[in-house]
Amino acid sequence: AVTVTTMLVRIPIPASQGYLNFGDIMIMLVAVLFGPLVGGFAGGVGSALADVIGYPSWALFTLVIKGTEGVIVGWFSKGTTNYGRILLGTVLGGIVMVLGYVSVAYVLYGPGGAVAEFYNDIVQAVSGIIIGGGLGYILKKRIGPILE
Repeated sequence: AVTVTTMLVRIPIPASQGYLNFGDIMIMLVAVLFGPLVGGFAGGVGSALADVIGYPSWALFTLVIKGTEGVIVGWFSKGTTNYGRILLGTVLGGIVMVLGYVSVAYVLYGPGGAVAEFYNDIVQAVSGIIIGGGLGYILKKRIGPILE
């Protein structure tokens, strides 16, 4: 699901040779609902597969960054329907994702690439927090015991 969501909408970012996508919505949704192991696997492997198809030079970085994002969101969300805890997890996961990609872009492409990456990753993180985290919270409150 993460690979498909990531590939459906891809807006290229020439300065960082990456792309804006909506995979973070699915990563956060899956991590909220299924916890850190599934969230980490879906985030890391699902997103890395999308990069292998479109931007292979980023695939290994994506595996680590998005996998970590999924683990963090899932860890904070596991066993709870507390909105504050789920929100904290999605925000921290989003921060880790943004810092991870900006750091890699800075090393690979310099300050210009890092700035371009930052703005696009903020959009991805915020959309993931609001849509993925919000939908995950709503679904978990309704069907949570079935999922964990």
